[in-house]
Amino acid sequence: MQVIRDPMRSSDLPRGGVGTIGNFDGVHLGHRRILETVVARAGEIGRPSFAITFEPHPMAVLRPDRAPRRLQTLRQKEEVIAAIGLDALLVIPFTRDFSLIEPEEFARTLLGERLHASEILVGAHFAFGRGKRGDLALLSRLGAECGFTAEAVEEVFHEGEPVSSSRIRRALERGAIGEANAMLGRAYELEGLVSRGDRLGHRIGVPTINLEPENELAPADGVYVTEIEIRSFDRRFESVTNIGRRPTLYEDYTTTVETFVLDFSSDVYGDRVRLFFLERLREERKFPSVMELKEQIQRDIGDSRAYFDRRREGR
Repeated sequence: MQVIRDPMRSSDLPRGGVGTIGNFDGVHLGHRRILETVVARAGEIGRPSFAITFEPHPMAVLRPDRAPRRLQTLRQKEEVIAAIGLDALLVIPFTRDFSLIEPEEFARTLLGERLHASEILVGAHFAFGRGKRGDLALLSRLGAECGFTAEAVEEVFHEGEPVSSSRIRRALERGAIGEANAMLGRAYELEGLVSRGDRLGHRIGVPTINLEPENELAPADGVYVTEIEIRSFDRRFESVTNIGRRPTLYEDYTTTVETFVLDFSSDVYGDRVRLFFLERLREERKFPSVMELKEQIQRDIGDSRAYFDRRREGR
């Protein structure tokens, strides 16, 4: 997939194609339906497929105090969209000046004059341009003028409500990892470098990998069944992860993401890893003693092994 960082200035654009527009934070099942529809339609008529997105999130520029914590880094978003099969991703640098562009100018200049788009497919609640004044009806009218059609793609529902990035954030903030994963269509992940911790895990017999996540949003504090992908090994390992402040051992300690990798002993300090959240085992809590904490950690490890055994057996 070609990634074009500033399509308002670039001359290397996928012209005449079928495309979509959106933030696509999380690239959840609703986004996936739109993107897959774009790819399928472009294949039917022999045109390139493309998506237009914005970096950073518009709210981070316009209302940083109200900006949502994003579900993915830009790199993660690019990888998921590339896997769907799009030909190009156009990343527009979102600035205050760009936010002042009227929807008519955006459609005529980028979609019409620069891209010569043939079809635009968007979500049912799509809004664009200054003050989000543009909607699907306006886009359709402008398309008739500029030479493209505009249509909405049917929403995806989960438990009776439309899938949305906001719903996924709320699920993660509650620790409802199963619900979040169901709407994402895959396991929620954190990515970053392994940092040097205080080696407390080694001292209590459970050495852990300490992750400094690049993602803005981690699941709620608690213990999770996870898989960890370690770049230097180029594979995933079964693991169990604690997110929290370790209240049995510290008071007012910073939140950490610590992962015990099952049957693994290598030092991977400084390596890049990805952590995939599969199931929440329990909330984080304070234990009366370090001995009771160690006993619970062993139960957590046992519960994680049981999870992976069930998965291998198809149960």
